[in-house]
Amino acid sequence: MKKKFNIEINNISLFITAVLFFALFTFGSISYEHFFSLSTFLNLFNDNAYLIIAAIGVTFVLLTGGIDISIASTIAFTCVFSAFLLRLGVPEYVVIPFVLLIGLLVGMTMGYIIHTFHLQPFIVTLAGQFFMRGLCSVISTESIPISNEFYKKMALSKLKLGSGKLYYYVLIALAIVIIAVYVLKYTKFGRSVYAIGGNEQSAILMGLPVKKTKIAVYAISGFCAALAGVIFSFYTLAGYSLQNIGLELDAISSAVIGGTLLTGGIGSVIGTTVGVLIQGVIQTIVTYQNLNTWWTKVTIAALLCIFIVIQRVISLRSEKKGN
Repeated sequence: MKKKFNIEINNISLFITAVLFFALFTFGSISYEHFFSLSTFLNLFNDNAYLIIAAIGVTFVLLTGGIDISIASTIAFTCVFSAFLLRLGVPEYVVIPFVLLIGLLVGMTMGYIIHTFHLQPFIVTLAGQFFMRGLCSVISTESIPISNEFYKKMALSKLKLGSGKLYYYVLIALAIVIIAVYVLKYTKFGRSVYAIGGNEQSAILMGLPVKKTKIAVYAISGFCAALAGVIFSFYTLAGYSLQNIGLELDAISSAVIGGTLLTGGIGSVIGTTVGVLIQGVIQTIVTYQNLNTWWTKVTIAALLCIFIVIQRVISLRSEKKGN
């Protein structure tokens, strides 16, 4: 019954998310000239590739019932530290693996502290947020430009697809989506993630590796945040300590709008990806309308509240049917 209950909520939430995306894209297409085009659609991926990766990482954490609010600071640190090392002459094939390893270790450390000492994930990852953002300022309070040839090439290289273009770094984001879908759906680790989010005590009684899994999801989140930082540095060719303040909320809201429950156990990577694209469509509509960019945040906040209520209603109705 629990599995059927989870599948039902997953399907309904994903359906609602997909309908919302198509409704917003249709609205934009009817309202604005040149909105309905392959170029506009592909730009949703070009402009949000880094957010897709970061949101996927945080989805793993949310599925276990945890939360990670350190990802924006990790992204900023990755950009600043990468720019700093590249300016010193360190080659990109050393810099990129190094910053990815740092993100992985930071996430793993937070996961270990959360599980071992039974601390609230919010508090631990808040400390992680302050730590990583503080390191950014220690390295430099000013923007550091990136002039490395590989980074420039990644920033400009693209595939021509009809009337649109798709930058190479988007392919990295799409690869992460595919890998994450496979891991969550077809591996023992993925099933453990859902089981822990559904009921951690039951997962322990079933003999599932709860400790390793919880540490692993935070490690994945940290790694994805660092990878998102690498992609963002391709996108901006600079590192700045105040980059992406508040982006962790964009990632979490994308996951929730995509159908992931904050209580854990229910959600999907595909839903999260569509949630990111919904934010991209809203941003595009705001730009076409020539409104203040804060209207994007206002709209996302309203959608977030609506989706939380919808999820709760679906959950209550499914529970009644189960009884």
